[in-house]
Amino acid sequence: MTKLRLPVIGVSALLACAGAHPQSYPSKPVRLIVASAPGGNPDINSRNMANELSKQLGQQVVVENRPGASGIIGLQALARSAPDGYTIGYISNLVASNPGIYARLPYDFFRDFAPIMLYLSGLNLLTVHPSLPVRSVKELINLAKANPGKLSYGTSGVGASPHLSMELFKTMTGTSITHVSYKGSQQAVTDLISGQIDIVCDNMGPLLPQVRAGRVRALGVTALKRSPVLPDLPTLDEAGIPGFELTTWGGFAMPVGVPGEIVQRMNAEMNKALTSPAVLQAITSISLTPEGGTSERFAEHVRKQTEKFGKLIKSIGIEPQ
Repeated sequence: MTKLRLPVIGVSALLACAGAHPQSYPSKPVRLIVASAPGGNPDINSRNMANELSKQLGQQVVVENRPGASGIIGLQALARSAPDGYTIGYISNLVASNPGIYARLPYDFFRDFAPIMLYLSGLNLLTVHPSLPVRSVKELINLAKANPGKLSYGTSGVGASPHLSMELFKTMTGTSITHVSYKGSQQAVTDLISGQIDIVCDNMGPLLPQVRAGRVRALGVTALKRSPVLPDLPTLDEAGIPGFELTTWGGFAMPVGVPGEIVQRMNAEMNKALTSPAVLQAITSISLTPEGGTSERFAEHVRKQTEKFGKLIKSIGIEPQ
């Protein structure tokens, strides 16, 4: 099992801090906004956390899907929520990539959000429809070069890790593949299974069951290390694209202005939930790594990732919209 990246003193110290907050919180259900459609990794992972938090807090944590516009709709809803501790948002790497893609955003992570915790990190899985006559990354590259613009790939939206993975693929291989944008990962996977599109490079969550069932064919992973879930599958770096790496991550935040005691309490509860067998099993079974730690660690992570994604977006020629 993947080792939890949380300092030994982290959980106990955070729980001690949380004890200073009045026990009346929470006194009603908590809303968890997920800025993507049901069925994708953000949704699945958020529900796993919500289920565990509901048990710990004695109040329901209710997931509310707000998909669309590369996560902007859901993130804007989070930013505009009352800072009373009863609204949480799942923060994906879209919050780091959107500033490089959109000239104007109705929110700013560092201005409008109070970070809680970095939840997990992971990789993407490159898959194709079984009818495509390719069984390796090199064969896919050759087919795409022989048929410029004729192959298509589906994503959950511009700026999401599936989109950036394939745009980086195209840049590093000199290929032309048509982008088809959906409201959510599950819709893209459904069209991949039916043969409406040729390629999806997304998180393990929605793709792994389809790979195991033979409905789609896996060619490689986007990290520099192989996935323990599919150990025989090469990395894209190994498979003919030297240096290819794109990883994913997710965390949680509240609207800015939430009292610090509540943020600390939720941070402590989430770190505790992250050590539970149910959450750990759900995360590691789809090749994700549990993270955890302080709110400051998450804020610094977002800062570094925003800088990294900004450089990537510029290098692959995506112009701000």
